[in-house]
Amino acid sequence: MTVGRGAAPVFRVPDGLPARLPVERRGGGAGRDAVRLLVSRGPEVSGHMFRELPALLRAGDVLVVNSSPTLAAAVDGEVGRARVVVHFSVCGDDGRWAVELREPDGTGTTRARAGSCVDTAVRLPGGARLVLEESAGGGDRLWWARLVAGAAGRAAPGAAGTGVPELLRRYGRPVRYAYTERDQPLSAYRTVFALRSDDGSGSAEMPAAGRPFTARVVTDLVRRGVQFAPVRLDRGVTSPEAAGPPPAERFSVPEASARLINAARAGGGRVIAVGATAVRAVESAVEPLGASSGARAPEGVSGGVRLGQGAGERGAVDPAPRDGGAARAPAVVRAARGWTDLMVAPGRGTRVVDGLLTGLHGPRAPVRALLRALAGERAVVRAYEEALRGLYLWHEFGDVHLVLPSDNPHGERCSSNSR
Repeated sequence: MTVGRGAAPVFRVPDGLPARLPVERRGGGAGRDAVRLLVSRGPEVSGHMFRELPALLRAGDVLVVNSSPTLAAAVDGEVGRARVVVHFSVCGDDGRWAVELREPDGTGTTRARAGSCVDTAVRLPGGARLVLEESAGGGDRLWWARLVAGAAGRAAPGAAGTGVPELLRRYGRPVRYAYTERDQPLSAYRTVFALRSDDGSGSAEMPAAGRPFTARVVTDLVRRGVQFAPVRLDRGVTSPEAAGPPPAERFSVPEASARLINAARAGGGRVIAVGATAVRAVESAVEPLGASSGARAPEGVSGGVRLGQGAGERGAVDPAPRDGGAARAPAVVRAARGWTDLMVAPGRGTRVVDGLLTGLHGPRAPVRALLRALAGERAVVRAYEEALRGLYLWHEFGDVHLVLPSDNPHGERCSSNSR
């Protein structure tokens, strides 16, 4: 591993470390909670099994979990005579979907595809067509597209976006990438926290940090006095070829969860997010203490394009964030829903989240910036050195990493430690 001053650590994940199968499908009768757990408290690192998580938390802590269900978001199609795979990402307010067209790679997964443009038409199973209408956020990876039915090109029937959920239910399969060994059933990509939506919406990619939780672990946490605050962020598709921020995504924070988080903070409990999606949702619903009692939802989506910033991005009135252990101004979480493009990174930090449970990520993954914002660069480097040394497994079916506040925060902030 090589570390440059002020930059993210640079390293290569050895070929044998990406988890190619879910732990329960590797043989031996193991359950989802049989993955390993790397724990960071500042520069201190320790190794555990995930089922030990209840013993590592304390009464009064709150785990913020993402309840978004994973969709079977990959569908085969054709553009002219060329085979493509459509990854359906997010549904806009006008019923169009942000999609990515990819090429089959001959091994059951896909690779990036060039050459998409406005008015490209994709033939889909069941006689439907998908027409690309405009770039989603610039570039040629993601496109806003509309599903039409039949050769006459009529709009697909039903309410906004309902044609796509039905298409996915009939013909879709989970999105997967080349480091995995083979297709898995949709159940392998859903967490115990997933709640089915009446409109068929959900996440194109699994909120993977919640995957190791089982009924047994949840029960043990509740017995310990740890509470759960469900939020929702429908995760779009990421690019395995190029690092970059996630697109704007739909989120919601219920009133009950906002109250639970605020009560925990008032009582000295820690707010620990299960995954970056949970961080983005709850931090998008933060207001400085003393602000208006109602949450301001993010500005709307016009033609499926995100306008403005998420709730919690309030310019000069933002409360001071946590950045590598720094103190924060008082803030509260309000019930909120809408769209967010919030990115947490060093310099921005978090306003209410104290810790994070996440997977192990490559050096260019956006979540690495979140880790540095929460724990500081030296702590992240130390943790990833141990993950590589200990042969922890990477990605959505792999081991997980728990970042907790340091028991000695002065040690992380001391100026002599940054030399």
